[in-house]
Amino acid sequence: MKKITVAAAALVRDNKLFIAQRPATKLPPLVWEFPGGKPEAGETLPQALRRELQEELNIDTIVGNFIMKVTHNYDFAQVEINLYWVTMVNENDTIVDTEHAQTAWISLDEIDNYEFAQADVALIEKLREIGFTLPN
Repeated sequence: MKKITVAAAALVRDNKLFIAQRPATKLPPLVWEFPGGKPEAGETLPQALRRELQEELNIDTIVGNFIMKVTHNYDFAQVEINLYWVTMVNENDTIVDTEHAQTAWISLDEIDNYEFAQADVALIEKLREIGFTLPN
């Protein structure tokens, strides 16, 4: 089975979490996820995450502490997601998404209103446990 490793962002601002809906053309389609992407040759996961957020959202970020890793088997591949706390360098920057169908800033209370990719479910449970407050 093909293995895909990605770095994903728990991007928090004003106690809200940024999420993105996958485009209809990517598997799995039209489900919500944490933004991020795959590392290129020679990149660490934090380096890949910072680059992907710049490319896809047009924001400069600081990749913070690792939260957790989840592996999920889809019929098309085994996906490993590595979730990190992320903040924007300039909190006033406007996100300009070039990749996703939709994006949203949500509170913990709103998270059940969104259908997430199966691989993200364990990440959501971890965030429920620890909350959206960035570690000091």
